[in-house]
Amino acid sequence: MPDNKINIKNKKAYFDFEIHEKLVAGMELTGTEIKSIRKGKASLAESYCYFKDNELWIKGMRISEYEQASFHNHDPYRERRLLLNRSELNRLEKRVREKGFTIITLRLIINDKNLAKLEIALARGKREYDKRETIKQKDLQREMDRLGKIR
Repeated sequence: MPDNKINIKNKKAYFDFEIHEKLVAGMELTGTEIKSIRKGKASLAESYCYFKDNELWIKGMRISEYEQASFHNHDPYRERRLLLNRSELNRLEKRVREKGFTIITLRLIINDKNLAKLEIALARGKREYDKRETIKQKDLQREMDRLGKIR
């Protein structure tokens, strides 16, 4: 088992969204996709999840093509199905129908069993003044930490 743990994050998720609930989902991947993920060649920027035919799909996630693959390579931007229990899917679908909720990706990890897992969250978009408040809180915390180190 490799020592290097893959942990690819969606850095803008916490800034742009107010997180309400987190879940960990499996993904349906091809062989070249999992090899690229293990090399750290994936991006979650601009990715989101949506429901199609009572299944949860992820769109906008980029998994780079595997260099050693020949003509059997995958499409980097293809939509991938997420694997969750039916009860979880029903609960998420009900919440997404509520006004303002969406499902976003937070991070992509390789677990102890060497399987790729995606941490998703039920979130609501922040308004501009909420984002300014977040920046203000971070600045205050940074200032408090700096003053604490000086003493």
